[in-house]
Amino acid sequence: MVTRAHVVGCGSYLPQKILTNDDLARKVDTSDAWIVERTGIRQRHIAAPGEMTSDLALAAARQALQNAGEAGENLDLIVLATASPDDTFPATAVKVQAALGAHKAVAFDVQAVCSGFVYALAVANNFIRLGQARTALVIGAETFSRLLDWTDRTTCVLFGDGAGAVVLRAGEGQGTNQDRGILSTHLHSDGRQHDLLYADGGPSATGTVGKVRMHGREVFRHAVVNLAEVLAEALTANGLTAQDIDWLVPHQANKRILDATAKKLGLPPEKMVVTVDRHANTSAASIPLALAEAANDGRIKPGQLVLLEAMGSGFTWAASALRW
Repeated sequence: MVTRAHVVGCGSYLPQKILTNDDLARKVDTSDAWIVERTGIRQRHIAAPGEMTSDLALAAARQALQNAGEAGENLDLIVLATASPDDTFPATAVKVQAALGAHKAVAFDVQAVCSGFVYALAVANNFIRLGQARTALVIGAETFSRLLDWTDRTTCVLFGDGAGAVVLRAGEGQGTNQDRGILSTHLHSDGRQHDLLYADGGPSATGTVGKVRMHGREVFRHAVVNLAEVLAEALTANGLTAQDIDWLVPHQANKRILDATAKKLGLPPEKMVVTVDRHANTSAASIPLALAEAANDGRIKPGQLVLLEAMGSGFTWAASALRW
């Protein structure tokens, strides 16, 4: 028998404030038509003053635990992916741990920007496979709006705030691609591409938080190639093909990237979960937000094959194959 991490509950949280494209057009030189044509984004959620990443993470975590029928005190592990933590230190995860009463859980943050949730999922999955944890909470949470230059129309229109979470529980299987649970995770990095997407600040470099800077055309080119390759890697590793995919849950960066990636795979658009029009790019939160929406509205059903994929600054890119 093989131990695998099963997804047993999903949760999400979006801040109350909605910022539409028309709202942005009153701040910078842009328009709803321009943004929709280039990104597919129509609106995004923005955290309220005083609403921190830990607040978003906690709300999503509580919903995921409720949906899993699990109590915080039973958690062995909390891994929180974020590029916008509450503090330089300690980890935002420990604030969530304390609020959940998860006092026996190991809790820490993972920082891989937009790929962060899949990286965090890989870490939790490895803990469970090695028998070091039985029940884990994986969260992606961002207040990315705090990292934006609101005078830069090429970046401020792209991002939003939110949080998503999943509860993982150890389960036994035969070790085949028909077993429930996470079948595999695949992680990649290339630091040579640092200057194409970064925040121009940091405690060590400048002592400031910094703002997002991006060369959009180059990021798009790398994203389409890297995402198609890592998805193919995940399928090959499990003896599967694109025709076996029931749902692709991609990082919600840009509708054009999503469409181009699906086209490279030969995947019909109706098999892709899309939330970018309503959420924009919420970095590490985007996949768990989309996953929670599709799981909780019944689109994703037991036994279906779900692929997750993301690419972010670093560059980092990653994929995971799981059987629901």
